[in-house]
Amino acid sequence: MYLETKRLILRKLEKTDAERLFLLDSNPEVMKYIGVPPISDLSESQKIIGIIRQQYFDHGIGRLAVIEKESGLLIGWSGLKLLTQETNGYKNVYELGYRFLPEYWGKGYASESVRASLDFGFNDLKTEVIYAYAHSEHKSSQHILEKSGFIKTGEFSEPDGICFWYELRRENYR
Repeated sequence: MYLETKRLILRKLEKTDAERLFLLDSNPEVMKYIGVPPISDLSESQKIIGIIRQQYFDHGIGRLAVIEKESGLLIGWSGLKLLTQETNGYKNVYELGYRFLPEYWGKGYASESVRASLDFGFNDLKTEVIYAYAHSEHKSSQHILEKSGFIKTGEFSEPDGICFWYELRRENYR
């Protein structure tokens, strides 16, 4: 799986991405609204990559490494995955997610990667609806979802607080 935008390449995560993924997932600011503590060891990144690569094998889809074309660096991850564990009463549906290193926040990369993922979901996967969720205090993530056309349809409790549930239907995608 490979998606390309004006400034980004979205590709499958590779074992060689572990160090950059560790920078992302060990950062307390990045993990603030995720509901899990920052990781503390590179081996945890390697394990995460293995899990995501298994999702590619099992479901044909999973989160993608986001590479900034200009620098060639992994700056985060983005994309769709199949929710195989029930979340907010939903299971076996496509869910959008993204996570970026702080130095790349506010540059439009999340929105750009979201657009590529939505195009793929609606045009290639032919799905009728894509879901997403964001912590109730994570205003910038909510803004990205709403700017991308998602509509908040509910909320649910997580151990670290309330999350807002969003959906975007094919007929409402612009």
